Amino acid sequence: MLSVIIFLPLVAGLILAVLPRLSDRIARWAWVAVTAVDLALIVGLWLRYDTPAPDGLAFEERAAWIPGVNSSYHLGVDGLSLPLVAMTAVIFLACAVYGLRNRHRPRGQAALFLFLQSVSLGLFIAADLILFFVFFDLSIVGMYFVIAGWGHGDPGRSAMKFFLYTFLGSLALLVGFIGLYVATDPHTFDMPALAAATPLAGRPLAGGLVLTAILIGLAVKTPTVPFHTWLPPAHTDAPAVGSAVLAGVLLKMGTYGFVRIAMPMLPQSWRAWAWVIIVVGVVSVLYGALVALAQTNIKRMIAYTSVNHMGYIVLAVGVAGLVATDTAQARTIAVTGAVTQMVSHGLITAALFLLTGVLRDRAASYDMREYGGLAATAPSFAALFAVGAFASLGLPAFTGFIAEFQIFTGSVAAAPATAVAILGILITAALFLRALQRVFAGDTRGHSVGFTDLHPAEVWSVGPLLLLSLLFGVLPRPLLDVIEPAAASVIDLVGR
Repeated sequence: MLSVIIFLPLVAGLILAVLPRLSDRIARWAWVAVTAVDLALIVGLWLRYDTPAPDGLAFEERAAWIPGVNSSYHLGVDGLSLPLVAMTAVIFLACAVYGLRNRHRPRGQAALFLFLQSVSLGLFIAADLILFFVFFDLSIVGMYFVIAGWGHGDPGRSAMKFFLYTFLGSLALLVGFIGLYVATDPHTFDMPALAAATPLAGRPLAGGLVLTAILIGLAVKTPTVPFHTWLPPAHTDAPAVGSAVLAGVLLKMGTYGFVRIAMPMLPQSWRAWAWVIIVVGVVSVLYGALVALAQTNIKRMIAYTSVNHMGYIVLAVGVAGLVATDTAQARTIAVTGAVTQMVSHGLITAALFLLTGVLRDRAASYDMREYGGLAATAPSFAALFAVGAFASLGLPAFTGFIAEFQIFTGSVAAAPATAVAILGILITAALFLRALQRVFAGDTRGHSVGFTDLHPAEVWSVGPLLLLSLLFGVLPRPLLDVIEPAAASVIDLVGR
């Protein structure tokens, strides 16, 4: 079943790419249909999911792949990956619905996004480091072509900067993976086996070097300060659906790597580096929020809030390394909040980027100073953007509140000094309220005059993302029941 989920979009994308006489309309609806079927398969998987043993995975598939280096085609999910797999499918379906109005090479766009969906799902399901790395690199290639082929502004430069930064990070990641492989006896790239073996335990220098390589590779993808500079131009020049996938899915590959690879496989080194990781998280939270506050370009503002929100996750996973017998529960809460934040940020920020695409489509401008009183001419757009803004700043009843409450409850209990990061929530509230006031309040002026309200495809792409954030914000138990056992297992591994 996992292989079907991964490769169904890829096969469909190849069919779209090789059928030259296929009409654009059929290509657009085929994209929607395939993503909907893939999501239905994942929902069925979720309904049959039972929490595996602490060192195990559910729905495992394994086949020989590269036997010379003991690398296998190994798939599986648990409470860390299943929520991200479901989130990925939801976001790609939202992008497919949004793309129904695309008139610029829709067949090529559909094929490329189906390819990107396959590699994204593959990464979250992979249980072998080489398989993980292959999907990691292919996601970079896919997003490069999305920005370069369908972007605006200076898409070539932004796509190149994105590719070079993230590809360099992937090389550092590969060096770290090779270090884990060499240190393991017998040599293997199998992720559960590496987590059980902790190959560099008792070798602080080697473990620190391998962790450094892995952290750099994952930090670029996340991104954290100071590896974030590729993000704002990539988002600003990417198409709306590209920004939604980049922020909603691709950034989570970095944070997922922290909890799936770095923490369980290098627990002693993670504990040694815990305060460094915490400081990077706090700086990312505050820096991302402050720089976002200074923006007049609404899309760049949302891009910098991603640095801020990813900082919360880095803070929480850093706290997981502060091992003490009386803080295990607090650290489990923090890691649970980190995974919940990955899902929450994916849903909310994808919705916000799709909404900024409406500004580009109608007025070809993201400058907040060129709008005013937009709520009068586009009430549906204003309502959905306001809901997304309040969800992003962590208002109760949305998943952002559940995630950030857990992150700060666990982090402050384990390390009271981390309370300084709470200022990031206040700054985020200020920047979103200012954006709402500039764009939607006051007299109708500038590009707001004659602005067309949302079309059905735009409503049906954004609305479900925000509805899911509300649903899991009010009823978080189905999500937390899946995440919490896996978070507790990670804390046990880090504490070894």
